[in-house]
Parts: sequence; C-alpha cells; structure tokens
Amino acid sequence: MSKLNNPFVIYGYKGAEYFCDREEDTNKLIAALHNERNITLIAPRRVGKTGLIKHVFNRIEQLDPKTKCFYLDIFSTKNLEQMVQLMARTILGRLDSTPQAALRRIQEFFGSLRPTVSFDPLTGLPSVSLDIRPTEEEQTLKRIFEYMRQSGYRCYVAIDEFQQILAYSNKGIEATLRSYIQFLPNVYFIFAGSMQHLMEEMFTSANRPFFQSSQIMLLNNVDQAKYHAFANRFFQPQGRTISEENFAYLYHHVDGITWYIQSILNRIYQYTDHPIDPHFIDQIIRELVNEQEPVFQNYYASLTEIQASLLTAIAKEKIVTSPLSHQFISTYQLKATSSVRTALKALIDRQMVYAKPEGYVVYDRFFALWLTRL
Repeated sequence: MSKLNNPFVIYGYKGAEYFCDREEDTNKLIAALHNERNITLIAPRRVGKTGLIKHVFNRIEQLDPKTKCFYLDIFSTKNLEQMVQLMARTILGRLDSTPQAALRRIQEFFGSLRPTVSFDPLTGLPSVSLDIRPTEEEQTLKRIFEYMRQSGYRCYVAIDEFQQILAYSNKGIEATLRSYIQFLPNVYFIFAGSMQHLMEEMFTSANRPFFQSSQIMLLNNVDQAKYHAFANRFFQPQGRTISEENFAYLYHHVDGITWYIQSILNRIYQYTDHPIDPHFIDQIIRELVNEQEPVFQNYYASLTEIQASLLTAIAKEKIVTSPLSHQFISTYQLKATSSVRTALKALIDRQMVYAKPEGYVVYDRFFALWLTRL
C-alpha cells in the first residue's frame, strides 16, 4: 500500500502500520479462532472494534493462505432476507480458485434462486445477488453455510452489529442461526455488537439459543501511554511532538475513544507548523464540532422536549450515575420521574445515551460538546 498523506486514519483499515496497539486484543482473538472458539466482541461504537476485526483478519490471511475471512456489517439490514443477500454478496464466489469454478459452484448451490454474478474489473472478485422469494430466506442461509462447509477452506466470519437480528420480524431467528452454525466444522464466527445490554442478554441468558456458545470479550480503550507513543511516531517527522500532558488533555476530553482521538489527531497533523498545546487542541475540537452542527441540529429537533432536556443535562454533567434521582431531576428542572424514565429508555434505544458501568453518557462525544453550548 502506498504511503498515506495523513497517517491518522478515520475510516477503514489501511494496514498494520497505521493501527494503534491492541496487541493483546489481537492475540486473544487470533488464539480463540485458531482454537475453534467463536467470539462475542462487545464495545460501544467508535471504540475500534471494526478496525480490530479487520486488523486480525489481515494478520490471519498473511499467516495462512488457506484461511478465508469475511466481514459483514448488518447494521443497515431490516430483515433476514437483506442479511442473506449481504452474506451472498460478501461470501459467494470467494471460495473458488477461478471465476469458472465460482460460476459452476454458485449454479450448483443456488441455481433455483437465479443467481446474478458480476465481477469487479479491478480485483476480479465476484459479487452475487440471489432472487430470494418470501419464506426461502432460512433455506438460502443454510445453503450459504453449506457452500462454506464444502469449500475446503477454514473460514472466519465477523458479523458486526449482530444485535440487529433482534429487530427482524422473522420469528426464531436466533435459534435458526444457532442450529446452522453449530454444525459447521470449518467455520468460526465473531459476533460483534455495540449495544452491550442486548448482546450480553443474547449470549449469557440461559434461556437464549446462543447461551455459552462463544467466548465473551469486552473491548476497552487503547492505553493512553501507547496511544501517545503512536501519535508522536507520526508527528516527529514533521519536527514536532505532543507532550504527555497535552496528549492526556486530548485523550480525556473525548474519554479515550479511538474515533474521536483519530479525528482530532488527523486534523492536527494537517496543520503542520502549529505547536500542539491545549489552546490548539480546543480550536481543533471546535472546528470538528462546528462542521457537524447541521447534523446535531437535526438530532436535537427530532427529540421531544423532555428527551432534549434530559440529553442536555447528561451532556453538561458528562456522566450521570443516577438520572432518576431527585437531586439530578430538580437541578435540571426535569419533569416527573416516570417521564424521565421513559425519556431515558427512548434515548438509549436510539443510541443517543450509553450506559457505562460508571453511569450514563451521551453516546456521540462531539454531540455532547455541542449540547453543552446550548
């Protein structure tokens, strides 16, 4: 890969050189998959689970060419049919040695679903769409898994935002998936999700199909000292550094969350001649928050009055341990406890508020900073 103009990557995975630390997490994931264990990976959005998965898959494919890795983000899927179509586009044709072999096997497995195959002119990789009729989704999913089972490859499949299956109208989807997955001797899964309470309930409740079916792994923030060293590795060729104290100021301003740190560092790197001090860091954060203002205004306009008041109060407090307490409600002149409870649930469901072990926070840290100005 050619050298990046800006080494602080905000979107996508650009290789190990631009990936910060997570050696322990990487090794833990690789060891679990190598030893035939499925993984449930739980982390709030923007902490870096997608980057970690792609980093792990990149390393695995370098070590073992007989292993195939597939990443699916099902966050935008609304039903099982859309998920199956995404799996078809991502997986089918990628387990065959030649385009001719791919076409033959796809026809053999999915001929009745009138598969449409197109090939990327640059990579030569196929993309397959299927004509799935209503009620055929489960059978089609079973065929995709069978296609993988018979491929002769060891396969790793990451399904990101896995809790999305709970929103599907298809009944018994958890049990169906579990019944198919447990009989695949050469296919192992990473079930990744950002809604901790839903993911934990799915995988730790004794009455749920996925109970004790995988190793649970919670993803924490990258260590501050290691992140600081990573940042300076790229700033030093510019003839400047960020001090330990100033990096701590930046890191804690956004609670150590990877995407926000990367966004700030990316923008700092752009201004090559500017010394990196708290005043400049604040200026960069203001710039990033201001750019998002139209989006934040739309978010805010979509809220009810009590939801807006509660969200703003949480933003101003930074973290709230007891949002239903009399003191918190009276301080911010919120309505009755029952109204606050209803509003809090709505904000959590919309992923505007996140429940950490220490308390409740506004999910989007830049949105929280915007709210504190109101």
